[in-house]
Amino acid sequence: MNPYAIGVFTSIVVYLIVGNYAGRKVKHLEDYFVAGRQAPTLFIVGTLVASFLSTNAFLAETGMAYAGYGILLLIVTALNSIGYVIGALFFGRFLRRSRAITVAEYFGDRFNDHRIQLVAGLTIIVGLGAYLTAVTQGAALILSQITAIPYGGALLLAWAGYTMFTFYSGSRGVIITDTIMFLLFSVVAVVALGFIIDAAGGWNATITSLATYEPKPGIISWHGMVGPDANWQTVTEALTWALVLGIAWSVVVAVSPWQVSRYLMARNEHTVMRSACASGAAILALYIALMFAGAAVNLSNPNIEPNENTMIWAAMNLMPVFAGALFLAGIMAAALSSASTFLSLIGFSVSNDIVRQKTLDDQKRLRMSRYTMLVIGLVALAVSFLMPPKIFLLTYFAGTLFASSWGPVAFMSVWSNRITSSAAFWGMLTGFLGNVVPKSLSLMGVISLPVYLDPILIGAVLSLVVILIVSRFGQVSDGEKEFRQRMHVTPQAEINAKEFARTMRWPKLLFAAGIVTTIGLIIYYVGPYTAANQSAPDGINGEYLFAIAYGAMFMISGTLAYFGIKKSYGPAP
Repeated sequence: MNPYAIGVFTSIVVYLIVGNYAGRKVKHLEDYFVAGRQAPTLFIVGTLVASFLSTNAFLAETGMAYAGYGILLLIVTALNSIGYVIGALFFGRFLRRSRAITVAEYFGDRFNDHRIQLVAGLTIIVGLGAYLTAVTQGAALILSQITAIPYGGALLLAWAGYTMFTFYSGSRGVIITDTIMFLLFSVVAVVALGFIIDAAGGWNATITSLATYEPKPGIISWHGMVGPDANWQTVTEALTWALVLGIAWSVVVAVSPWQVSRYLMARNEHTVMRSACASGAAILALYIALMFAGAAVNLSNPNIEPNENTMIWAAMNLMPVFAGALFLAGIMAAALSSASTFLSLIGFSVSNDIVRQKTLDDQKRLRMSRYTMLVIGLVALAVSFLMPPKIFLLTYFAGTLFASSWGPVAFMSVWSNRITSSAAFWGMLTGFLGNVVPKSLSLMGVISLPVYLDPILIGAVLSLVVILIVSRFGQVSDGEKEFRQRMHVTPQAEINAKEFARTMRWPKLLFAAGIVTTIGLIIYYVGPYTAANQSAPDGINGEYLFAIAYGAMFMISGTLAYFGIKKSYGPAP
């Protein structure tokens, strides 16, 4: 067995040991579903970021950066990162107050209608089922490339790895292993960037070479490669794609089950707000390292096929053996963390939202939930075998379903006193179908949609329109009104001067980080890029604006968090 395989298998054994330890602590249903609602800030940040950064980030998106679209993906990231603070302020903390054990259960309780819980549960199964398939296949691709194990055997090993500790330990094990994985791949992402840049001759030499890289012109320009042989024909098309996807993913981050369900585990609402600030900053910082690393690999090997293998090749050829093994273990950690999260949420949804078990006692429901999760895992394994690996397409297909189907309903469930249960049901269903149907037809080549008519937007607009129309012909029940009113009462335990002072540090750190990031991008990216690229205009150009805007996302998030926290938890005027 080679050192890379040893590193990966050792990390999996560690996660199994930790998962087994956490499983012994599971005594009640809330332990299994929401980790006893006692998770501290570090664990919430760890599970938020780890479940977001799957093999899509380390394989598919670094492959996109290698192909010439890294800065464009940073624009997407800049927009979606703000979803953490927006989601925590306007949905996540209210979700926690509901005391539900799944997000779908929250919708059922909020509107006093099991139909809504059922349709929310079904969207989780479809959306996260596709996402789970993508990360399982990504993990198998890593294993098959660093070992002599065929792809089918690697699929089985990857599935067994995340299923064993998720099945036994539930959310308690997932958040602990997620945090370990988050710390691992955060460190190795920065280390990998250092080795890749060093192999290309140092930072300035790398940016200079990429700025004038003839095989892929525009590879690190703000808009990426455009033209007849690129993904987008014009700069306008490329920017429109990035803006649409960035806004959509900000909604995904704000309301999707694999993100906001983590807030149900938080120790208190201050933990929710701190975690949102830290997670947004972590995503923004990590993507800078990953996108520049992916692009820089071109200078060492311009012929990697498929592009998804970029970072695997870099780990095995541009890094010392120990660092490469650690990096591959980090990529595997990103895959396993997301897979464990998706498997747990699908299992929870089937056992709690689809099949009603409230007549059973806690121990019987706990046992049933574990059996359900095992069956769901076997189904996911079968689907992964049958479908060809399409990590990027599956991820973006699955993730954005929740922007369309859940986005309008989630925010309006908190902030609208006119949305009815029927409107919520039909709005969620219409948003789901309005995304899935045109996207499926587009992928099959039946229809061709312009960039500005992305199925994400079609589904979201249809959902909102249906909600507004159906609400006009219905009536909100007294029970729904009372539930919503209770959510808007801040628990007295959250009004704590010491906790408030600690929480207020996070928005200030975000704002400072935004200033530092903009200055750093101007000095280390815009400066050498403009100096090397003779076609770049002098003065303020697209790269300058990108650097300013990227740092501004930190500052906008920090400003929103500052005033939101102050208004909600600060001393009364």
